[in-house]
Parts: sequence; structure tokens; C-alpha cells
Amino acid sequence: MTPEKIHPTQSPIRDSGFLIFIKVLSVIFVSGLAGFLSAKKLSLGLVPASVIASCMAGVGIYAVLKLQGAPREVGLTFGLKFLSVTAYKILNVTLVLWMINDFGFSEKTALGFITGWSLVLTAFTVLAGSITDALGLRRTLLIGVSFCVATRLAMVVTQNPTAAFLLGLFPLAIGEALSTPVLVAALRRYTAPAQRSVAFSLFYALMNFGFLVGYFVFDGVREYLKANGGLVIPFGIGELSPYRTLFLVSLLVDALMWPVVFALRARVEMTDSGLVEAPQAEALVSGNAWQAAVNTTREAALTAAKTLAALFRSEGFYRLLVFLIMIGFLKIVFNVMDFVLPRFAILELGDSVRVGRFNAVNGILILVLAPAVGVWTRKHSAYSMVILGGFITALSFVFIVLPPALFGPLADGWLGRALGNGYMELEGPVHPYYVMIILWQVLFSVGEAFYSPRVYEYAASIAPRGQEASYSSLSYIPLLFGKLVTGAAFGGLLEKYCPVEGRRDPSTMWLIIGLMVLVAPTVLLLLSRRIQVQEQGRGG
Repeated sequence: MTPEKIHPTQSPIRDSGFLIFIKVLSVIFVSGLAGFLSAKKLSLGLVPASVIASCMAGVGIYAVLKLQGAPREVGLTFGLKFLSVTAYKILNVTLVLWMINDFGFSEKTALGFITGWSLVLTAFTVLAGSITDALGLRRTLLIGVSFCVATRLAMVVTQNPTAAFLLGLFPLAIGEALSTPVLVAALRRYTAPAQRSVAFSLFYALMNFGFLVGYFVFDGVREYLKANGGLVIPFGIGELSPYRTLFLVSLLVDALMWPVVFALRARVEMTDSGLVEAPQAEALVSGNAWQAAVNTTREAALTAAKTLAALFRSEGFYRLLVFLIMIGFLKIVFNVMDFVLPRFAILELGDSVRVGRFNAVNGILILVLAPAVGVWTRKHSAYSMVILGGFITALSFVFIVLPPALFGPLADGWLGRALGNGYMELEGPVHPYYVMIILWQVLFSVGEAFYSPRVYEYAASIAPRGQEASYSSLSYIPLLFGKLVTGAAFGGLLEKYCPVEGRRDPSTMWLIIGLMVLVAPTVLLLLSRRIQVQEQGRGG
């Protein structure tokens, strides 16, 4: 498909003071309503509801002030990102516990399936960029969301592990690959270069807002079902387990993406001179509906193949690939949060521990830190910020490697009362692990704010024109690579160092994980001259 000419449709404008005031009031009202509904209708509790409302208001007001003149597609992309990651996080944190409790798998077996799923997800994610560049953003999103809903439904209705994996989990990889990385390319297309660092920081903050909402929902659903019994579905399905119920909630959140996708304009792009629009290729719209579908499919397949081939031949591709593999060692942290920490916390602190609330600490902090750090460091290269953030992230494991006895005085003092009896809403003494885990989350969140948003920006900023989605899809490789490492190594680590019965040595397990994370910034620093690629809009 040859590049299409574009024509200007409007110039970027700044909002008036009155319009900004109305937008800010609207954000505050919607945020308050979301907090009220979270507390009263969803029964998530006062702490989660307050966090959701305040974080929503903060991010919304910041976006109103910093992204004036941006087209409506930027807001829609933010909304799609929030819904997508909320649904994904609810599913992701549930997967291992679902396999262990519903199917009786061991930790090692469950994480082995996560490894296999991650391989499929990685393969489709790499291909998804080329497919998006050929099909367009909106078509790709519609296909991806439809796959996500259908496959989640299969995981809800079946109790047979073979059917759940073949019809649900593994085909779900197609939907996630088509509906998630494409949003990185969408944000690049809908923002002017001058706004891009701030937009990507907000994008990342919204992703973490979705994560923290997902974690709160995870805890809330589990606690509600313990108090009120399981959800019964008619049509012969019967009572759902807590984990299949969480899949159902994830499905409903994903389905909300459909109307938002339809609101996107198909072929618009923001440039330095304003918003421009490209006409649809005539070959794809001629003839009847059936012929148009055939033409689109054939043209998309040919273009995807050509784009993928060009991607592998491009000068900076292999340096970017090495960079992203190194970032994969940093992304181990996120997979530890979802696949290792829940099981570890339940073993050490009991089945009633609010695991989601532990992980929500990261989301709360990133909502504040990511936009602030994005503005503060916007003149520095993404590559240098990734190295700095990587070292901070590796250092954070000190808090969880040290013996719990060292944190006993903190757990018994004001910090333990604030974190344990306050935020975690515990009654009675606070175990040192509550303080250790939260301090670990706090410090690695600081590191994450420096490096993680810049990974997406780095991949998008070095992309050649017409290959934005292909390069942006590669920015998801680190998270998927982290899943492979987690599945391959951490199941054995849990069984060896944190067995259900017998002596446990969790400090050694966390030390091994921390050293693996340290690999990334060390290698990136030592090989910077060979790996680093020139970023668009930066002189050095």
C-alpha cells in the first residue's frame, strides 16, 4: 500500500479559560461519582474508593491543563487504555490462583502454563504491529476486543482445563496482542511532538490507574464472595468459583471498549501544523461490502508481510531489540507482583491478606510520579532515564531481602500503624512483611516512573513513518519476556524457598530476583554506545 497524501483539517488551538474551568469541574464531578459508586455500589471499601476518586481527579485535571488543543482521539485513547489494562490486570492477577485452586495445579505447573501462554502472546504481539499498520487502528482494535470478550467467556463457562486453555487462555493472546500495543501507536499518531513526552507519561499513569483499580476489584470481589457466597449463572453453568467470577468481571470491563473504539475517527493524525486527515485507499472501498472485505483482507495481509520484512531490515531494529530484551529483566518486577507475590503473601500472611492492596501502592504512586517525572526529565533522552530508573528499581529489593526481624520496630511503631492498621485496614499487630512489601513497592515505583514510560516513548520516537505500530508493538516485548522468565524460573523458586510445608527462605528467593533485575541497567550502561538509537526530536 503506497503512502497516502494528507491534508490539514484544523490547527492546534488552546482552550479558553472558561472551557478549562468547565472541564476541570467535570473531571471533579465524574471522579467524585466514581468514588461514590466504588464505595457504595461496588463495595470496594472507603480506602480504595478514596484512592480511585483522588487519583482520577488528579490525572484528569493534569490532562486538561497539559494537553490543550489535542484532538478528542487522545482522550478516547486514554479511555481505551484504562479499560484495557483494568480488564487485563484483573485477569492476570487471577490466572495462577485460578489454575491452582480450580484445577489443582502446582505452582510450578501453573507458571509453566504462563510461560507457554507468554510465548504465544509474544509472537502475536510482534505480528500485531504490522497487522495494525495494514488494517488501521480502529479495525485492529475492534477485532482485538472481540477476541478478548469471546475467549474470556470461554474461561468463565467451562470447568474443563483443556477447553479453558484451547478455547480461552491461548486464543486470548490474539485479542490482547491486537487490542493493547496498538494504543501506543494511536497515541503517537494523535499527539504533536511537543506534547508527546507529557502524553506518554499520562498514558503510563492511566495504565497504572487501571492496574490499581484492577487490584482493588480483585480484593473486593474475593471479599464479597466470601461474605455472600458464589455467583450462580443460569443455563446449566451453575455456581462460578471466585476466580471464574473475576474473569466475568474482566469480560464486562473489556466489553466497554466497543463503543469507545467506534467513536475514533479512522484516519486522522496530529502534526506540528495541526490535525490532518488521509483519505481511505480507493481499492479498499470500491465494490460491494463483500468485495471491500476481501480487498481489505488481501491488502492487509500483503502490507503486513512487507512491513514486517522492512522492520527486520531496518537499521535500528536489532539495537532496539537488544534494548527491549534488557528491559525485560526490569519488567520481571511486574510479573512478580501478579504471579509470585499473591501466592507468597497468602503463604506468609494468610488467605485473608489483601494482595491487591499491596500492588495498588505502585499504581497510586505512579499516577503522581510518572507525569511529574515526565515533565521534569523531558529534556533528557529516554535511554539515559531508563538506566537511572533501572538502578533504582534493582535497589528496591533491599527492603524485601533483609530479615523481617529488622523491620519489627517499624511494624510496631507509627509506620506499621499507618500502613498496616490504616491503609491495609488490619486489626491487631502488624507483621513486618506488610511494611517490607510496601517499602519495596514505594522505591521500585520511583524507579519505574523514570524508566517505564520512556520505553514506550523510545520505541515510538525512533519508528520510521508508516511503521509506528510495528515499532510500538515491540515495546511490549519486555513485559512478555518478563513473563517467560517468571514462568520458567519462579515456579521452582517458590517451591524451593517458600514451600507450603517445611522451612522457608524467602530472602534468598527475593535476592535472586533482585540480581536478575540488576542485569538490565548494568548491561544498558556498559553497551550504550552500541545499543542507543537517535530519538526523534532530540539532538544528542
